[in-house]
Amino acid sequence: MIKLRQISSLLVATALVTLTACGGGANQNSNAGAGNGTTAGENAVADAAFAAGKYDPPIDISTVLIAKKYAKGESKDDNVHDRWMLDTLGMKLNSDTWYPASDDQYRQKLQLSIASGEKMPDFVTVPNNAVLTNQLIDSGQFIAIDELFDKYAPQTLKDHATAHPELWYPFTKDGKKYNLPIMEYTDNDDTLLWLREDWMEKLNLEAPKTIADLENIMDKFKNQNPDGLKPAEVFPLAISLKNKTNTWMGSLDWLFGAYGTIQEQWNKDADGNLEYGSVNPGAKQALAKLQEWMEKGYIHTDSALWDEGKAAESWTKGKAGVLPGANWVPDWPAPDLLKNVPGSKYKAYPIPAGPDGKIGTKWQNSGVNASIMINKDAKHPEAIFLYYNYLLDNLANPAAGSPYEYGFAKGYDWDIIDGKPTSDKEKIKDFYNEFPFLTGQPRIPDLFMKTLVKLADGETPVTPYEKQMAEFRKPENWAAGKIVMSQIDIRKQNYFTGAATTTMVSKWNLLTQSELETFNKIIYGQLPVDAFDEFVANWKANGGDQITKEVNEWFKSVSGK
Repeated sequence: MIKLRQISSLLVATALVTLTACGGGANQNSNAGAGNGTTAGENAVADAAFAAGKYDPPIDISTVLIAKKYAKGESKDDNVHDRWMLDTLGMKLNSDTWYPASDDQYRQKLQLSIASGEKMPDFVTVPNNAVLTNQLIDSGQFIAIDELFDKYAPQTLKDHATAHPELWYPFTKDGKKYNLPIMEYTDNDDTLLWLREDWMEKLNLEAPKTIADLENIMDKFKNQNPDGLKPAEVFPLAISLKNKTNTWMGSLDWLFGAYGTIQEQWNKDADGNLEYGSVNPGAKQALAKLQEWMEKGYIHTDSALWDEGKAAESWTKGKAGVLPGANWVPDWPAPDLLKNVPGSKYKAYPIPAGPDGKIGTKWQNSGVNASIMINKDAKHPEAIFLYYNYLLDNLANPAAGSPYEYGFAKGYDWDIIDGKPTSDKEKIKDFYNEFPFLTGQPRIPDLFMKTLVKLADGETPVTPYEKQMAEFRKPENWAAGKIVMSQIDIRKQNYFTGAATTTMVSKWNLLTQSELETFNKIIYGQLPVDAFDEFVANWKANGGDQITKEVNEWFKSVSGK
């Protein structure tokens, strides 16, 4: 089972409604495609299976399943998933399947297998880890999938890959594609500004369209606080400066974007080359503004000690009025705000523009949460496509009246109570976090946000997916999704998704440490804003220029540009 990434508690609520939710030399793997290592008879079996939607007679495959809890009376040797897979698809797991106890154990087993040349399963799941991906490619155990993808990939994935060619960059080597991307929802983590709406109403304030407007709001929050808090008790902007400034909660990507760059990622410059956003001149302007805000008390002096959760806590305790976060803030941490501060309200607002009209935020992903590699010795390399196609066609967005209208399996994620189908939130949570689909929960990248927009527009939910979203998601979440999509063009892609370059291996940690220390000292007024210029010069001289060259060489190799 693919673990969609390090899933934190903040994403559990999202899962509730996603009813779809160094042996070998480099480049030894020269063969690719549906015919790689297969006979004419095996190809005929594959074609027949895709025509019928099922292998008959059944076939054996091996893969990786992280050991999870099973329903009472079931085990890894006898469970609802394996019975479903055999009955529906004519596929069963053989004794070569790995059952590691945890993600960490799985990564260790992969590393050991790469180093020793040990045979791996037919289908190996790979987290979004460029170093590990490259090691697996170089092991010589896995085939390029170009021909398999063209012949068997689901149209939904083909269309998404065409619209987002960058999703192939981490999986491409010498012009060949080695990993089957497993799709994730897009734009689910894009930054918004969550403001205390009760404060906005009591102060008769309008939505901030510019950074200057936001400054006025923060000044009012601090110095004319509607809850009667003294200025020394309010630090309007809740941010995290502990580990990085471009993060998943309390981030500052939107402020740097107001000055034409996104920090801590690789952006395209005017000529189409990649540049590191933290050394763009716009970063200096953003730091100057942050220093000003720190001096005015808009930012808490402990922010450099706060991780993302601690930054959110300052907002939920009623001491801050502006929290940068994603559309799912109504699921977490907003309920804590309502509990801690009686009468409080919150609302998402669009990202404001900088003094020159620039707007920008990070873009978290290209709709890929992990991938699968296919062993060169797999007798049925196409089988994983048959499996994934079925999930996408039937479970990602099930039709009314289908066997999956209410969920995957009666008694697991849904049941009949008093003659009516019903879903239990805790049961659904367990199902989507624990259920061992080989490709993880099937997701159509744009479905989540499109559904939020539809609900925000007041349209009646029709499909089972839409009905679950209407039941489990909050109206504030719907509205936030609509704002994200209304500003979709401001999202800035991080274009470097490869393994660390040669110079990065030896220099990058020191460069990023210097960046964080310098930025924080400027923000806190311990260094003048002009110290940024010295930082950039040192960054370039101490490996940054060479890394930039190497990053661009990588980009050209995977993009053909």
